[in-house]
Amino acid sequence: MRDTSPEADVRRLGERWIRELARRGGGGFVCSPAGLWMALTALAAGARTETAAELRALLGAAGPEAAAVVTGAARDWGGTEAVSVATRVWNGVPLDPHYERSLPDIAFGPVDTTEIDAWVRACTGGLVERLPLDLGAGTALALVNVLALKALWETPFDRARTRDLPFTDAAGTTGPVPTMHAPARRGGAWTASGAYVVELRCRTEPGGPPPARVRFVLGEPGRQAAQVLPLAWAPQESHVPVDADAVTFALPRFTLRTKIRITDQLAALGVQRATDPAAADFSGLSPVPVHLSEAVQEAVVKIAENGVEAAAVTVVATRSAAPRPRAVRHIAFDRPFGVVVLDGTADVPLFAGWQADIPAYEG
Repeated sequence: MRDTSPEADVRRLGERWIRELARRGGGGFVCSPAGLWMALTALAAGARTETAAELRALLGAAGPEAAAVVTGAARDWGGTEAVSVATRVWNGVPLDPHYERSLPDIAFGPVDTTEIDAWVRACTGGLVERLPLDLGAGTALALVNVLALKALWETPFDRARTRDLPFTDAAGTTGPVPTMHAPARRGGAWTASGAYVVELRCRTEPGGPPPARVRFVLGEPGRQAAQVLPLAWAPQESHVPVDADAVTFALPRFTLRTKIRITDQLAALGVQRATDPAAADFSGLSPVPVHLSEAVQEAVVKIAENGVEAAAVTVVATRSAAPRPRAVRHIAFDRPFGVVVLDGTADVPLFAGWQADIPAYEG
């Protein structure tokens, strides 16, 4: 039976999105499937008719029911130790009051780019300095989700063991990088579909909420991101213990940052009506016709001896789909003008006149 939980919906979205990201040429990237899902699902709460059906196929929820789904999921995931989840909406068009009331954890306010940038910096602890999208004057709404983590490892790496070791990139170039060394905890390493998975746990206080877990996945040589990354959340029944008395591992110290224009991938993910000014139906969001115009995410992950820092800022923006005001040109024959009477078929000037004086009419 298909799992219809938000967690399963995020995993499915992640697999589809990673396939699209991997098509960009095989370079490195970092993204937040959960951040994208939360931003799009919060927007989808205002979608109706075929637009809602399209987004529901991708996200698992859309229309009025999506508000409760995304609110509950954000609260659940924010219950992980050292993880914070926040979403805000800045709008330049009137919103449906029912939409605002359906999202009790989201604050609303008028578009203010200075305020947005300050909020992004505060929520990410400075990992992301500003909104990764320049909001133009025509922005009708900007919905911004921030997902952030800053945590210490349950067992930190010994800095004295960090040393430069060779790392070979996807293009085959090899260079030295600072590399950390540690033993894997018992049960913290396994294989899945031929890939090695090592899990590190973050620290939590006794009796505190569950800690975040960070999994590193090493695929077989030549395997691509779309084949390897989803193995980090493969079902537990697919895990095969490493056949060894003990497991040690060497992991580079690194920072990975990516800014992704998701707008370019929406069509491949099945989102077409929502981006079409003539077809989008977000009538549950605003009485003003709007369409999804931009979706951008900036994400960063920092891994070091003491712990992990990560943040993702996802912004989905809409523009008004209202028709342009009708242009009217007024022509006043208030100076000398000509008059020509033509025949019915051949443009023969039967009469031609030039009104040079103040007109008079003989009744």
